[in-house]
Amino acid sequence: MPDQAHIRNFCIIAHIDHGKSTLADRLLELTGTVDKRKMKEQILDSMDLEREKGITIKLAPARMKYEYLGNREQETGIREQERGQYVLNLIDTPGHVDFTYEVSRSLAAVEGAILLVDATQGVQAQTIGNLYLALGEDLEIIPVLNKVDLLAADIPARIAELTQLIGCKPEDILLVSGKTGVGVPELLDAIVERIPPPSGNPLAPTRALIFDSFYDDYRGVMAYVRVVDGKITKREKMKMMVTRADIEMLETGAVTPGGFIATDVLETGQIGYVVTGLKEISGCRVGDTITQVNGGTDSLPGYKEVKPMVFAGIFPQEGDDFHKLREAMGRLKLNDSALMYEPEHSPAIGFGFRCGLLGMLHLEILKERLEREFDINLVVTVPSVAYEVHLRGASALPPPLTPPRAGGGSSIVIKSPLELPDLSRIDHIKEPWVKLDLVSPSEYIGAIMTLLQERRGIYQTTEYLSGARAILHYEIPLSMIIIDFYDKLKSVTAGYGSMNYDVIGYRPADVVRMDILVAEDPVDAFATLVYSDEAEKVGRRITNVLKDSIPKQNFVIKLQAAIGGKIVASERISAMRKDVTAGLYGGDVTRKRKVLEKQKRGKARMAQMGKGRVSIPTDAYLKVLKRE
Repeated sequence: MPDQAHIRNFCIIAHIDHGKSTLADRLLELTGTVDKRKMKEQILDSMDLEREKGITIKLAPARMKYEYLGNREQETGIREQERGQYVLNLIDTPGHVDFTYEVSRSLAAVEGAILLVDATQGVQAQTIGNLYLALGEDLEIIPVLNKVDLLAADIPARIAELTQLIGCKPEDILLVSGKTGVGVPELLDAIVERIPPPSGNPLAPTRALIFDSFYDDYRGVMAYVRVVDGKITKREKMKMMVTRADIEMLETGAVTPGGFIATDVLETGQIGYVVTGLKEISGCRVGDTITQVNGGTDSLPGYKEVKPMVFAGIFPQEGDDFHKLREAMGRLKLNDSALMYEPEHSPAIGFGFRCGLLGMLHLEILKERLEREFDINLVVTVPSVAYEVHLRGASALPPPLTPPRAGGGSSIVIKSPLELPDLSRIDHIKEPWVKLDLVSPSEYIGAIMTLLQERRGIYQTTEYLSGARAILHYEIPLSMIIIDFYDKLKSVTAGYGSMNYDVIGYRPADVVRMDILVAEDPVDAFATLVYSDEAEKVGRRITNVLKDSIPKQNFVIKLQAAIGGKIVASERISAMRKDVTAGLYGGDVTRKRKVLEKQKRGKARMAQMGKGRVSIPTDAYLKVLKRE
């Protein structure tokens, strides 16, 4: 086992598609962790979804061994470390803003971070967002320019951007190519030289931070841990400090791309996995501290409780699949700690869950994983944000209620339009706002400002980076950016724009609940909160989408958008008509009229007997969801 001085823990942070996983491939290849014959692209992206979409969704740890031969470039001024073999623990992280929580958990488990910037694209919004997260954890930052082998790489401009952003010297920035391997040996040396070894007391009571977990069908709950103090020994009985669950270390070891390598002990400063022996998923929580049964020590700080701001209902198409869905949600929650969910019932769709998520990509990935990994067909309702509803006077509503205000009222947080109280009891409604940072070439500033003006954005400031690129700072309602804003931004900036956002609080909003009626029956899945001045426009769009998506029936289907008792938009799907005149030929036209009149009277009698039920196809829900 290596001593602490020969361990380096680090992660790679960058904007989406800047080459994190490709660089990780080269690090694993050059250190001999993966045999060249078994090497494949994005080896740490183990999910099919990650490979199909070309993005990293889950953080992925990997242990490497590197033979350090000494400082190759003495002029860098970095003190040469002791020569010999070092253990490098890498955590590959996602780049999309929806998976920032994965990044923050990785940063808490390491001492250093490689800040990767694409030499062709330069600093992007999530580059800045992830950098601030790393600086908040007081990590050592190694700035790296990737893809320097491409003809489109503008290295002097990108070096100027990085020095302006971080305040480092130009010679501190490493130039690499994750694809060809150029500069990667120098990067491995820099990891050993610049990133400090892990601190911690090997003789203190054991404290290990759980930074990720998952469920194995054969071994139960498994966790990725960073040992901060003491050590974890195989077969040792331990406990969780938050959930109070008693566990036994059935197996401990290191994580490599080839799989798990069992070891008898995890020492101070090491990153590895443990098999907890737990069968109950609730016993293991990300951010919890593992310690000895009689440890008598303080728990580690863990992580800030993530606050999901986007909520959507997820229901099984077949009611019999509800129990299967409940088990699947529990397992995914173990693997995706940013996911929140609670049971929900809809008269139209049945039993399901109201899920709290970090964004639309998060929702899309959750749906795909449930359908692929657990074979469940789903219906997803229109997503909404969490609103703060302030009530008049005393309220008999259930929690979560805040203490009464000076005026005698109280407030409630609603996650679904169906939870909105009667209008007569509402004093005012507040919605979440975010601080939005957009990075784009300067020539697209006008188009971006027009887009944000349409989305109720409030302009703050503009900063200019080198190379005719700008950062625009806005404040905007979260509901305006969660669904299709990112796609629109890419359209108006020819693909060059990028965004990052942080929630800043709640502000008053003039919103009303809009119900969609199909055949005069309200469909809960389509209920939504809209701005008063946009209600008619939104209602017309939804009814038009449904008109094109719902198949004809034997009766006329009314499609209506209603606010309270007022219809703001409507459409009709005409009845499916059987050609009753097909068998007639020749003779007077009155023969045809008599048959058509008979058909008309039959339809009238059918209407008097009551309206029929309409089955709404799944793609109709998805089209409304995506604002097509």
